[in-house]
Amino acid sequence: MPVRCEVVTQDRLLFEGPVDIVLAPGVQGQLGILPNHAPLLTSLDLGVVRLRYEGRETAFTISGGVMEVRPDVVIVLADVGESVDEIDQDRAEKARARAEELLKRVEGRSPEEYLAAETALRRSKLRLEAVRRYRPSTRRVPRAGPDEGSF
Repeated sequence: MPVRCEVVTQDRLLFEGPVDIVLAPGVQGQLGILPNHAPLLTSLDLGVVRLRYEGRETAFTISGGVMEVRPDVVIVLADVGESVDEIDQDRAEKARARAEELLKRVEGRSPEEYLAAETALRRSKLRLEAVRRYRPSTRRVPRAGPDEGSF
């Protein structure tokens, strides 16, 4: 029996529906949540939330937040989040380049400026990696060679 899951940001509902497992980036490591999990409230880190249901996987990038787990529902409240399918790869690449340049310019300035630039770079790299790893159209599927995969 699946568990109901919601992935929510401050401005919108990203996902609502049944899932077989929730994989989330906890601040102390990766979390795997199955139906009937013990109640839990935990902080989330920058990373990818993956939801699996009946063999299909949906992925979302998040930049922190909290997750509440009850035996029949999992609620992910992300500070910032988006579906991997919504990420514009060209815009994400430009954001990465801008963040790298900004990081060079703020080096030696206030710790707050440096931290903000570093966070922007981490977020842009996460978005690009998520597209590469989790977007079906960009996944590399290994092909069997002449001696592989045959009986």
